[in-house]
Amino acid sequence: MIYEIRTYGIAPGSLAEVEKRYGEAYEYRKKYSPLTAFLHTEIGPLNEIIHIWSYQDLAERARIRAEAAKDPNWPPKIQEFIRTMSSEIINPFDFVPTPQPGRMGPIFEIRYYTLKGGTLPAVAKGWSEKLPDRIKLSPVVFAGGVELGRANGFVHIWAYQSLDARMQIRDEARKKGVWPPPGGGDRLITQETKICLPSSFSPLQ
Repeated sequence: MIYEIRTYGIAPGSLAEVEKRYGEAYEYRKKYSPLTAFLHTEIGPLNEIIHIWSYQDLAERARIRAEAAKDPNWPPKIQEFIRTMSSEIINPFDFVPTPQPGRMGPIFEIRYYTLKGGTLPAVAKGWSEKLPDRIKLSPVVFAGGVELGRANGFVHIWAYQSLDARMQIRDEARKKGVWPPPGGGDRLITQETKICLPSSFSPLQ
């Protein structure tokens, strides 16, 4: 399985209309393949929508996108509001549970790391050893390396019930030695984070 994270920067003040039009169009698009999640930024870079799609592989992605493009109701009519667009393909770690539709949040934290070249296998090993205890405190949506997009990128998404819960859980994980995995800081070049909320039509809430 792969995930595609598509991030659009949109015009200030347009979020409500963008989500309305996207939600209407998605009713036609989902027969080709369902969204994993549709989020918008609340803290961090503002005026972003983030739509996450899952596919078996790049061939399936190409086939489904070609089929959907023939539908007169897709893509959503939001072009007038779009200022920037980016797309990344993520190979998820196979030991991370696959997210299912339903309530996990409603607070989602997307963390983007740039790793030193060649260190992703060591990061994966550390995660596989520590993650079972960490997800007892709060669920991870997915985590994995960027295959197409940011070089040496690593993306992980966490779900929390509230911002206060996020702070408490992260503090508890550190105090208990549950998280982070050892050696992680030695493998990092950059770190970014954004706090997001789901749209009303997002399968993941």
